Amino acid sequence: MSIITLTSDFGNLDYRIAAVKGSILSLNEDVHIVDISHEIDAFNLIQASYIVRNAYKYFPKGTIHILSVDSFHHKSRKNIVCKADGHYFVAADNGMVSLIFYDINPEAIYEITLNNRFDDIVNFTSADVFVPAAVHLANGGLPEVIGRKIDAARKLSFPKPVYNDSEKMIIGEVMYIDNFGNIISNINKDLFETIGKGYENFTIKFRNLSLSKVFTSHTEVVSDWERETEFHGQSAAIFNDSQLLELTIYKGSRKNGAKSLFGLNLGESVYIEFF
Repeated sequence: MSIITLTSDFGNLDYRIAAVKGSILSLNEDVHIVDISHEIDAFNLIQASYIVRNAYKYFPKGTIHILSVDSFHHKSRKNIVCKADGHYFVAADNGMVSLIFYDINPEAIYEITLNNRFDDIVNFTSADVFVPAAVHLANGGLPEVIGRKIDAARKLSFPKPVYNDSEKMIIGEVMYIDNFGNIISNINKDLFETIGKGYENFTIKFRNLSLSKVFTSHTEVVSDWERETEFHGQSAAIFNDSQLLELTIYKGSRKNGAKSLFGLNLGESVYIEFF
């Protein structure tokens, strides 16, 4: 059974998700449709790429992923199929694919051309363009039939952390906040360990707060499971599944997690000072 996943910034209130699913099933009733997320902030490509990058790899090779984020139709903007890591990604050429695969080169990229002569009446890109392309691939069709191969798609890049040698400090920023209120920075473990080799200690600084230890997991915060409830609300830093520095509150949530208690917002600075 073919799998098509859906990721969008549509939210769950409006008709758009149902319209996309109905369009898929109208073309192939046997396709298995999986929702990744529809709660992406409007047009937020960094948030969307973080979610998709961490989710797609759990699906079988050959899965088709429709990325309906910043996807509204523009005559001057291409729509593409990107084959990468054995998966297909159907999206607007807005740079999102380059954020998902910032560390590997796609196997091939195609500009979707199956509807070129109907450009004037594309009302809903996801249903009118993405769905026919995705179902074609799900049916075993070749991407060359629905598009022409192109050398590259639009490229964007994540904000990168920098190392200030005079201050002995890595300067990063908040790039994502998850459903538990955890704050994910763009500081990766490799950079931290590479810089930290020459120093005995470090301090993680943000706003007027600081931490001096990085745990290996959320549960490592609890040193004694007989007294586990005593650790609820404890602040900590970890390197998460994506090997990015995460600021967290043990057993926190959107209401009482790191986001609300630390007061950090997307784009705010996080520092690691070595000494």
